[in-house]
Amino acid sequence: MPESTAPEEKRTCYVVMGFGKKTDFETGRTLDLDKSYRHIIKPAVEAAGMKCVRADEIVHSGVIDVPMYEHLLTAEVVIADLSASNRNAFYELGVRHALRPYTTIVICEDSVRHFPFDVNAVNVLKYHHMGEGLDFEEVERFRKVLTEAITKNLGEKQPQTDSPVYTFLSGLTPPELAGVAWEAAQTGPVAAGEARPEGLPAFGELMRQADEAQSAGDFVTAKTLISSARWMMKEAADPNRAEDPYVIQRLALATYKSKQPTPQAALEEARALLVTLSPATSNDTETLGLWGAVHKRLWELTGDRTQLDEAVRSYERGFYLRNDYYNGINLAYLLDVRSADACKRADAAATADAARAERAEAVSCFVQAVRVRREVVSICGQVLAEEGLTGERKYWALATMAEAYLGVGDEAAAQQKLREAFALTTAQWMKDSTQQQMDKLRELLAKSPLKYIKSDA
Repeated sequence: MPESTAPEEKRTCYVVMGFGKKTDFETGRTLDLDKSYRHIIKPAVEAAGMKCVRADEIVHSGVIDVPMYEHLLTAEVVIADLSASNRNAFYELGVRHALRPYTTIVICEDSVRHFPFDVNAVNVLKYHHMGEGLDFEEVERFRKVLTEAITKNLGEKQPQTDSPVYTFLSGLTPPELAGVAWEAAQTGPVAAGEARPEGLPAFGELMRQADEAQSAGDFVTAKTLISSARWMMKEAADPNRAEDPYVIQRLALATYKSKQPTPQAALEEARALLVTLSPATSNDTETLGLWGAVHKRLWELTGDRTQLDEAVRSYERGFYLRNDYYNGINLAYLLDVRSADACKRADAAATADAARAERAEAVSCFVQAVRVRREVVSICGQVLAEEGLTGERKYWALATMAEAYLGVGDEAAAQQKLREAFALTTAQWMKDSTQQQMDKLRELLAKSPLKYIKSDA
């Protein structure tokens, strides 16, 4: 018989990690884990000659847990990224350690200093993540490290045991999958006899298409795509599964940005989505930032003071949790908005006592806004001191610093940072957005409540 010319099927590396942007509550940093996967992990795996699979790339018609457990058992290599202390990743790593004694590689972003006791005995390869992006040299370095680790694992005739389970319980025998009903479980009904729609791509592909639509400013299409991804993860796979906050956050953003059927209706729909993430008690700064943005826009549309107060509360909580310039500069601006609104109320007050109370509120908010902006200047300075900082992240740090300087009364420094920011980009929308924000702030500062202190002196 002639030898088969069919290409040899590649061995599989299954990647255990979160997807999208995840907040590390120990450090307060938000990491874009998709960039870790796309730019480091997947290229490193493919460079080792393996097929790379992450859960969101699996096209599957049944409960997603089925192929997940199968890959944890059968994949020749599993890479577990524990960055942002993702709970699902820790659990799946534990399952892999129970199922296989070797060929499990654990990696993590280097800001994580403390691991749970049970993981202390595990060797962890570390890389540096900049939060919103990755440094090119670090990408190149860690790709090489990861490819070498995979190749070394696969090249050993007798791989070293890397599972604490098999290290400490040396008499264990790894289980094997009996070929009963596994395929049936994979292809079974979606839920209550409901079939999965034909042609629906994998979750990861839907989210990638949503990214493209959002980048093009097509938020209506982005909303449709993310809604399909949400259905896939929640309604189709397992109605009782807790939803991933990242999907809800992305859907809320696309919803209010779509302005359909009306801007206010879109904001109310986005608000209802975010309520499921318990923003009143949440420590997720992405949730808090979105909650603040929605209420800020509802205030602008309705003039309802409770919306403004809720936006201030949300940005304030996010700022003190994360100590970042985004939440800080939004908090300072809204404090000035609330100060100006209190001035207006003072002028229209029916009694002298009511007027004094509003004036006190106006001055208090104004002073707090100045204090926050001074902190923002310091934070932006720390960001700008980072080695290799470029692109949009550098632009927004400079633009935010310019706004903060303007808010504390240093016009010369504000103009200097604005010129530096504008020199970094040709994107007119970025320049227009910054200039419009600076102009709005100048209008607010012209209504300074300090006039009350002078008049009362």
